[in-house]
Amino acid sequence: MFQKVLIANRGEIACRVAATCRRLGIRTVAVYSDADAEARHVAYCDEAIHIGGAAARDSYLRADHIIEMARDAGVHAIHPGYGFLSENDGFAEACAAAGIVFIGPPASAIRAMGSKSAAKQLMEHAGVPLVPGYHGEDQDPALLRAEADRIGYPVLIKASAGGGGKGMRVVEAGDAFEAALASVRREASASFGDDKVLVEKYLTRPRHIEIQVFADTHGNCVYLFERDCSVQRRHQKVLEEAPAPGMTEERRRAMGEAAVAAARAVGYVGAGTVEFIANQDGSFYFMEMNTRLQVEHPVTEMITGQDLVEWQLRVAAGEPLPLTQEQLRIDGHAIEARVYAENPEKGFLPSTGTLRFLRTPPAVQFMRGGDAHGPAGVRIDAGVREGDAISPFYDPMIAKLIVWGPTREAALARMSQALAGYHVVGLSTNVAFLQRLVTSQAFRTADLDTGLIERNHDALFPPPRPVGMEAAALAAAALLAREDATRRIDASDPHSPWTHAGAWRLNGRDDRTLRFKSGNATLEVGLRIESRRKTLIFNDQATPFAYTFRADDIRVDMGTRRTHGQMHVEGDTFHVFHGGRHAVLEWLDPLAHGDAAEGEGGKLTAPMPGKVIAVMVEPGAHVTRGTPLLVMEAMKMEHTISAPADGVVAEVLYGVGEQVTEGAQLLSFAVPEPA
Repeated sequence: MFQKVLIANRGEIACRVAATCRRLGIRTVAVYSDADAEARHVAYCDEAIHIGGAAARDSYLRADHIIEMARDAGVHAIHPGYGFLSENDGFAEACAAAGIVFIGPPASAIRAMGSKSAAKQLMEHAGVPLVPGYHGEDQDPALLRAEADRIGYPVLIKASAGGGGKGMRVVEAGDAFEAALASVRREASASFGDDKVLVEKYLTRPRHIEIQVFADTHGNCVYLFERDCSVQRRHQKVLEEAPAPGMTEERRRAMGEAAVAAARAVGYVGAGTVEFIANQDGSFYFMEMNTRLQVEHPVTEMITGQDLVEWQLRVAAGEPLPLTQEQLRIDGHAIEARVYAENPEKGFLPSTGTLRFLRTPPAVQFMRGGDAHGPAGVRIDAGVREGDAISPFYDPMIAKLIVWGPTREAALARMSQALAGYHVVGLSTNVAFLQRLVTSQAFRTADLDTGLIERNHDALFPPPRPVGMEAAALAAAALLAREDATRRIDASDPHSPWTHAGAWRLNGRDDRTLRFKSGNATLEVGLRIESRRKTLIFNDQATPFAYTFRADDIRVDMGTRRTHGQMHVEGDTFHVFHGGRHAVLEWLDPLAHGDAAEGEGGKLTAPMPGKVIAVMVEPGAHVTRGTPLLVMEAMKMEHTISAPADGVVAEVLYGVGEQVTEGAQLLSFAVPEPA
């Protein structure tokens, strides 16, 4: 076994790999960019090496520099994690040339599966079923359009060298093909340095099912069952689970054997994932093979009791696979939710900022086998801590939240409970959306397909609910507790009114109204204090009121009802976490003055931080509503800024290649007044 391993990655996967290495007594070396100098993975590893600037191309993608640093550090092997250099055949070859073991498949296997077109041709020869499509080398737009017409719409245009949901567009009709092709090629070139595409028939209600395979250098190859990754947004996975609901043993064996055949066809070694697109009737087709460890590998670990990173290390060290196919078993059910810094209500736009407040449910960092019954069956794979920043340079994932249960129903209940305990302040997250998703009827009943989110849009994006009495009471209690803490209290005389840090009236009572702003609404909480007894009035309903505050946790008693919540206070803003909801209440201090004008007409602003990659108009251009004006790129995904109405472009404030911050004015737009 290796004595020292360099982890050529960052974030949660770097911490995940380091955890297994630590358990096996292997020293680890982290690499970090300027943006990651204080990152969790840097502190978690035994050593750390600075490798360059914040942008990935200046740091995590500098293959030669990483190998040079690894040689200087005296490492025996490099684990690439996923993303960055994990599927770079040139990096794998360079490691071998430097005498360093690449913990991954041979360069030839990466190369064979790196081109989706070439891979599909290989799979056809290996007898693996394929989706009807065009995977040829001729990339003439007219030919691609003709092939799409032949296949029949809808079709999917996909970057040949793509992955991670980037460089993909669904085309519903022929007249939209050229624009979609141009967009995919731009995205593919930016993300993968290769603008080749393939065109395939788009199945209307498919499931995305993938098979985990593992092969060693002794000729052994097994499959560790399946994962259902059907729940996606923008072709990127949101929830994953194992085993796949409704999977029969016969179908599992057929898909597993097809995946093993795919791996053997390219002389595969190590961990890999063969992804299939499956019809509701049970038929399935090869989609692609990811020649690395997958983001969602924890659900496989949870149901098999195996540490897949340990398997990677042992196979790379020349050992045979730890188990045979006959020895592998499925135990229970596991679900993974990807907690992202993004705003689902704004089309899942990425969010950046500092994790000013971060509380998570009781969990273990790594779980396998007997550990699966650990703290409530919950595991968190994270690469951040409170106080860390989510920057615009990398994927906006905060953590992976994984749960295990003896049944799918038990796992669902645990996931809902765990999400309710995941509290973040400082940036937008998808936690509330995930909570709605896992409790939705479609997901609970396993009515799964890759269009589940769009199909259930109204249920998953309901109108905002008004703040309820419990959240209002918790905010009021926090405000009163803060006032108590800031008053000077004379405790020398227990009978003195100055002993009690509350409103006191001689032979009277105190009535006050607390006003809070929540979104666009203003709510009032009445408070009556008489003979040290408190009464809360909300929406004309009065109830006895008492509270207890300890650290971030607060308890409120309202008559016979008791409510618990967690609170984070920043100035006059109260973040209330209660009942799985995050309510933000801003106290309107009656002594504070001043107001600010909000919003100005005639402007178009950036919906997220990113880079301008295309400008389609010039000042003075007359445009109609919906006309594309400018294209931004964030996290290697394109976002088009369109004209909000018929009008005239008065000024273009940014050029191609310029970085912009969220909310920055991009263009000045004039709407003519009606005659």
